[in-house]
Amino acid sequence: METKVGSLDSCRAATCNDVGCLPSNGSVSAIHSSAAPPFNSAEATLGRHIARRLVQIGATDVFSVPGDFNLTLLDHLIAEPGLNLIGCCNELNAGYAADGYARARGVGACVVTFTVGGLSVLNAVAGAYSENLPVICIVGGPNSNDYGTNRILHHTIGVPDFSQEMRCFQTVTCFQAVVNNLEDAHELIDTAISTALKESKPVYISISCNLPAIPHPTFSREPVPFSLSPRLSNKMGLEAAVEVAAEFLNKAVKPVMVGGPKLRVAKAGGAFVQMADASGYALAVMPSAKGLVPEHHPHFIGTYWGAVSTAFCAEIVESADAYLFAGPIFNDYSSVGYSLLLKKEKAIIVQPDRVSIGNGPEFGCVLMKDFLIELSKRLKKNTTAYENYHRIYVCEGQPAKGEPKEPLRVNVMFQHIQKMLSGETAVIAETGDSWFNCQKLRLPQGCGYEFQMQYGSIGWSVGATLGYAQAVPDKRVIACIGDGSFQVTAQDVSTMIRSGQKTIIFLINNGGYTIEVEIHDGPYNVIKNWNYTGLVDAIHNGEGKCWTTKVRCEEELIEAIGTATGDKKDCLCFIEVIVHKDDTSKELLEWGSRVSAANSRPPNPQ
Repeated sequence: METKVGSLDSCRAATCNDVGCLPSNGSVSAIHSSAAPPFNSAEATLGRHIARRLVQIGATDVFSVPGDFNLTLLDHLIAEPGLNLIGCCNELNAGYAADGYARARGVGACVVTFTVGGLSVLNAVAGAYSENLPVICIVGGPNSNDYGTNRILHHTIGVPDFSQEMRCFQTVTCFQAVVNNLEDAHELIDTAISTALKESKPVYISISCNLPAIPHPTFSREPVPFSLSPRLSNKMGLEAAVEVAAEFLNKAVKPVMVGGPKLRVAKAGGAFVQMADASGYALAVMPSAKGLVPEHHPHFIGTYWGAVSTAFCAEIVESADAYLFAGPIFNDYSSVGYSLLLKKEKAIIVQPDRVSIGNGPEFGCVLMKDFLIELSKRLKKNTTAYENYHRIYVCEGQPAKGEPKEPLRVNVMFQHIQKMLSGETAVIAETGDSWFNCQKLRLPQGCGYEFQMQYGSIGWSVGATLGYAQAVPDKRVIACIGDGSFQVTAQDVSTMIRSGQKTIIFLINNGGYTIEVEIHDGPYNVIKNWNYTGLVDAIHNGEGKCWTTKVRCEEELIEAIGTATGDKKDCLCFIEVIVHKDDTSKELLEWGSRVSAANSRPPNPQ
């Protein structure tokens, strides 16, 4: 069945960094299907309707864990042409995989069972909510006949109220649908899916376990009208905002522009680059926006992260007399413990639907994409800030040359990872010191990059790597994961092998939670050391393609990378890198001390 969303082919991965399988022109998007299943056919069931919708919006891979309440639904998902059901080892990783998939494909989906599965996946859904990712979380629910009775069911907390799970999801999803009758099932499901796409947030759909196999006339009307109302800027507000912003920036001597993580949800990455091209301003990104702005742009100056920015970037941004931030999130992590040297009166803050200019006016109902495009037409060329950067910039030194067979240092390892990057690769950085080391990687054109900064859940990267690699099989994913994080979610390396993925995982074994050590040390930050390659070999068990190795020095690392990119290029490659427990980036040392100071502030006087 050939399906399209607007003019975007739903069966291919998005090649840009904009999230959402929606047309870029903001027009109404309708899903079209070439075939209409007749009523009472096996294809006119609730289960097949959900399956078709997932395929139509681009979620052609669904991550699941079976349970007795969702088994019939899974049968119908499997039966749908074009839909691939991927069984995960646990619900948390299924949710993380849907998160990673949504980052690459624009939308992700997972299917779990009632309460025991739903509450397990809840943490991953909360992370997707914090990162503005449309994840469709489908739960197999109780038999429809059990609602409104005093029956107590298994997989519950032992009370006849079945709403506990849904109430838990209310604060981490933008829509909740409990489908326990066929009459309104079609409307609830389509409303949930369309809301996820419009809001770029997760949704929760509970499907009674006795309904997926039942045909209903509403599921046979194809193509069913399914449209997403376009969001439009208020024309007068847009014109006023552009006029004030243009005057503000054109009178500045050395303005700069900084991209933030909400460029993704606003689908404004292209407009941001268009403004950079037109204005000539120095161009930086916040750490959580790495990968959303092309680093090969001629005026790109690096990552702005306060005291731990890339070389010379903070000096240029914080000394500017005007700065435009597009889609920023200023939290304690991104502000390095609230220590950024920025002044409100110098800033234009552009959020997905709102613009604030200095200490002056705010303009609502103004879409970021429209604002940046119109503003770029009104700006005078000003390359002063970039020229200043170019003038003071000094290339960073190379790590000191080690002795033969000297224990491997982390900075040496990332020097070699940098050489691996190309337009055919993508980087996944786990919460921890990999945040800081990967932030310093220079991304070639087309190279993907993802990490979870707002939520910062350790272990996220294993599931996210699974989902991202499944969404873009033409890219080779390079995942940098700490040993502590890996211990949380290691099981789904099994699913990577089972799915035939060719990811390269660098397992950084330094004996504990290094990021926590630099914030507040204690014996709880030391973990039991595992034989990580032995564990992955046991998971591999001779089935599928997998290669593992341990490296302790630069010579072994070079050999391992050569093998992973050569003879084993079609395998999942797991490289355990053994480094000293105190070998961290200088940025983590600085950031950790500042975050520690912010965390340990005494209570305000009462």
